[in-house]
Amino acid sequence: MIHCSHQMSSNSKPLKLLSRLSFRRTHSQTALTTKSKHDDDNVVAALCDWFRRGRNWDAVSRKFGSVELNESLVERVLLELKDAKAALGFFHWSAKTNRFQHGVRSYCIAINVLVRAGLVTDARALLESLANKNSEPRAVRAVVDSMVETYEVVGVSGSHPPVFDLLIQSYAKLRLTDVAFAVCRYVEERGFRVSLASFNALLHVAQRSNRCELVWEVYEHMVGERNYPNTVTFRIMIDALCKEGLLQRNVDTLDRIMGKRSSHSPSAIVNSSLIFRMLDKGHVERVVVMAVTLLKRLLQQNLIPDSVGYSLIVHAKIRLGNFDSAWELYEEMVHRGFSANSFVYTSFIGALCGEGQIEEAIGLMREMQVRDLKPYGETLDHLIIGCANSGRFEECLSFFDEMLSAGFVPSCLSFEKMVEKLCENGDVKQANVMLTVLLDKGFLPSDATYSHLVHGYARKDEVQEMLKLYYEMEFRSLCPGLSVFSSIIQCLCRCGKLEDAEKFLRIMKGRLLTPNVTIYKTLTNGHVQKGNDARALQLRNEMASLEL
Repeated sequence: MIHCSHQMSSNSKPLKLLSRLSFRRTHSQTALTTKSKHDDDNVVAALCDWFRRGRNWDAVSRKFGSVELNESLVERVLLELKDAKAALGFFHWSAKTNRFQHGVRSYCIAINVLVRAGLVTDARALLESLANKNSEPRAVRAVVDSMVETYEVVGVSGSHPPVFDLLIQSYAKLRLTDVAFAVCRYVEERGFRVSLASFNALLHVAQRSNRCELVWEVYEHMVGERNYPNTVTFRIMIDALCKEGLLQRNVDTLDRIMGKRSSHSPSAIVNSSLIFRMLDKGHVERVVVMAVTLLKRLLQQNLIPDSVGYSLIVHAKIRLGNFDSAWELYEEMVHRGFSANSFVYTSFIGALCGEGQIEEAIGLMREMQVRDLKPYGETLDHLIIGCANSGRFEECLSFFDEMLSAGFVPSCLSFEKMVEKLCENGDVKQANVMLTVLLDKGFLPSDATYSHLVHGYARKDEVQEMLKLYYEMEFRSLCPGLSVFSSIIQCLCRCGKLEDAEKFLRIMKGRLLTPNVTIYKTLTNGHVQKGNDARALQLRNEMASLEL
């Protein structure tokens, strides 16, 4: 037992020694840390004192040239300096003389200090420098996050700190419009409201940069966030409409809704244009529902006339396919004293024609005339297409004549559809006469219209008329496609004009159009009938090599 006790006693000495050494080392580290913190405190206090007294940079550099600045020390000096001018001086001195690289956080602290003191010009200069260095999406979010955190640390008061508006305006000024818009949305996500002045700054730069699509995207977002426009906003948006060439078209639509040509307020023009733009994106239910929601807000704010707002809601419901609901709302409008208008009738007529309910569409057209409401080009376009698709050619031609009598010219789409159906019905001469009338009125036909006419004459083997239309296409710099060449070659082969058919085959190949199976078989059979077996074999081999 004595032996064991002695062994334990001897073993305990190293443990005690180790314990003493550990204690001394820990005590020593604590002392160093305390000393280091005490030194930092002294440096911070001294720097603050020197910059408050306005000492020149050379004197400061001689005094503190050996001090190694770090992020923590710089932030403490910026926060403890009560004088914003002194804080700005320290910020620049540390970067230029001490060669300290400021991070996002120290930038944000300095900017918030300056904004709190009302030194907006100096704050803008730092913001533009910060924005230049941070334009990537992740970096932008980090800037906003740091700005939120430091504005609370600095103690900027109010639920609408101007620093976020200044940040957005800085990105806009640098023409980083997409980034500025991203900052708007992220700032709102963080619970802050963006000022109308910032939205106007962004809209102005986007419009001047010909970013009209972004202009409308920003405007839609702005109104959606209940940030309503002012005179400056409307001026920017009107300029955007002029650049897009859409101002007159949208004013004409307002005239149709109001029932007369009159001067419209910028608010009515801009906000109706926004809704038209949203609805033109297609029949996406989410977009149409959003358009209706915005319209209701605009009506509540008196930013759009009641008759225009309700007419557009009816139009939106029709686009959604809610025909019965749209009609109920329309009848309610009329019951409340709103006048019926050509725009709403045209919306209903277009929907009915699209559903193939031509009888009902024609009935509404006659009802318009009874109410002394004048149809416009789009109204008659709907009826022409609807009647053509339904095979009601007499009524189709009647509406075409009515359109010309009213001084309108059909759209390319409606005329193309009418020509297509007439040619299928064998009335190609009638279609060609109609084209001649329209050409005299300045109408510009599409290549599809000519294709239908060429095909119509080719089916009747009227070679001269067919070729005349082909050369007319060439004269108008329209590109005949595969269907045109196929119709011409088949017609020429049927008429025994193989040399002419071969000529058009060469033209096709010269334009890098690959002949189809029908063309090869037609030419091959034509040469066989003429006894040109060698050429027929050559064409078969050519067709086989193309794996047709």
